Order: sequence, then structure tokens, then C-alpha cells
Amino acid sequence: MRFAKWVFTLGGIWGLLIIAPMFFLEGAIAARTQPFTHPDSYYGFLASTVMWQVGYLVIGRDPARFRPFMLIGAAGKLIFGGACWLLYAQGRVPLSIPVVASPDLLLVALYVAAWFRTKPAVA
Repeated sequence: MRFAKWVFTLGGIWGLLIIAPMFFLEGAIAARTQPFTHPDSYYGFLASTVMWQVGYLVIGRDPARFRPFMLIGAAGKLIFGGACWLLYAQGRVPLSIPVVASPDLLLVALYVAAWFRTKPAVA
């Protein structure tokens, strides 16, 4: 269980460090790409993602109790990281996008390993 505590706590901290600054970077990102036509989607994505990082921190506090959420969190990371690489393969995003998303794929493996190593909570 100690492994799961570390993995989910570090994963949550990492995610907050990567995602939270994006709340202040809309202008810089839009200048490099193009103006956002749906800023509500941009901020909605950021808000949802930040809250999942908080969820990872909660899982890290009591992995046995929140074990059912471990695989859901791993699936979210897998879908995002995989989608970034797929978009790159299609030539739709620059290489920097999947490179920045790649730690999420490592976290998928660590989250699944933590799930296997954590016994379910006793009722």
C-alpha cells in the first residue's frame, strides 16, 4: 500500500504542476496556434483535469479505500496519452504535445501496478 500512496501522490502533484499553469497561458497558447473559438472548452478541460489531479491525491491518502478509482484514473491517463500520440501520427499536433503527455503513459503502468499491489479495503 505504501507503493500506491507514493505513486498516486506523486502523480497528482505532477499533474497539478503541469496543468494548473495553463489557466494563465491561454494567450500564449493561442498566439502559437490560433485564437480559441471555444474558451469554455479550454477552461472546462483544465478544471476537470485539475480536479482529477486532486482525486489522485485523495487516492494517495487511502489507496485501499479508493482502490476502485485507480483503474478509472489509469484509463483516463491512457486515453489522453494515447490520443496525443495518435494525433501526432496523423500530423495534427507537433511532437511536443505527445512528449509532454508521455509521463501519463508511465503513470498508467504505475497506477495499474498499484492497483494490483493494493488489497481491497476491509468493510
